[in-house]
Amino acid sequence: MTAQIRPDLESIPAYTPGRSNPGAVKLASNETTVGPLPAAAKAIAEAAELANRYPDNQVTELRTALAEFLGVGYENVAVGCGSVALCQELVQITCSSPSDEVLFAWRSFEAYPIVTKVGNATAVQVPLTPGQVHDLDALAAAVTERTKLVFVCNPNNPTGTAVGKAELVRFLDAVPSHVLVVLDEAYYEYVRLADHPDGVEIGRTRPNVVVLRTFSKAYGLAGLRVGYAVGAPAVITALLKVHIPFSVNRLAQAAAIASLESRHELLDRTDLLVTERERVRDALVAMGYPVPPSEANFVWLPLGARSAEFGEASAAAGVLVRPYGTDGVRVTIGDPHENDLFLSFAGEPEVLARFLA
Repeated sequence: MTAQIRPDLESIPAYTPGRSNPGAVKLASNETTVGPLPAAAKAIAEAAELANRYPDNQVTELRTALAEFLGVGYENVAVGCGSVALCQELVQITCSSPSDEVLFAWRSFEAYPIVTKVGNATAVQVPLTPGQVHDLDALAAAVTERTKLVFVCNPNNPTGTAVGKAELVRFLDAVPSHVLVVLDEAYYEYVRLADHPDGVEIGRTRPNVVVLRTFSKAYGLAGLRVGYAVGAPAVITALLKVHIPFSVNRLAQAAAIASLESRHELLDRTDLLVTERERVRDALVAMGYPVPPSEANFVWLPLGARSAEFGEASAAAGVLVRPYGTDGVRVTIGDPHENDLFLSFAGEPEVLARFLA
């Protein structure tokens, strides 16, 4: 007789990472093409010499640095093994039975339904608008007495669209104060909206708001897995109770601290990527692709049922992109020559005839 496993786990899909192929251009994962900041690389090397020692389980130095950087208290910051780990921990601290509901837009970050089911809660999905943007009015209307947690991915992964500060504040005003709202701002550094939403500022007077950010994207530390949450002390204390001990490793902590200290160098990198993002989107729109405006480090092609087919054709041309079921294809912004290779494929007459007909 084998060990008994939760029967509902059979219904939980595994997280699907972007594909990798030797020799192919990889635009399937939202990574940066440049490595860690020089100071971070040096900190990683130095920390590796102490790899025989456990890391600080309280992540004290990094939490202190983040608190100073954000202008909040130490007690307002938690650090996790990437922001996705914090997503799962947030479900754990708010939900205790299948009757508890976790609300989010769809399509949005694919980890949301997974961490919800792992947390033994019920996922409630609210469709995006036809423009691929969060329908915040519909999201607020979907809140019930069973709703424990709401994820708002802004900018949204995988569509890249974002809502502004005024619209976000209006939504938060409509959500009951006992419902925890998670503003997932993994792509915060790439936002260039005039009405720029800053979740940390918005959440200062809202104890039911938690903000997630990460060092995986703009800071170039995806391989080290370190993200953070900013929220009310009661929420942070609860997160620390479900935190897996030592899950934020020594190298990640050192690299994140060094990255914060060198953050001025980050601006040039993100500005260059934003310029490339706009160039790629403009080119695709000129070809006829209905690409929504992006505030992230990727663009979205809503190709519907032809998404998987487009992904395979692009892979055959040497560029790996990320199809999402029958919804669309996400294309990460890479180096200019990588983007040019993708645009060359996407603009071929036979490709345009095949996928835009």
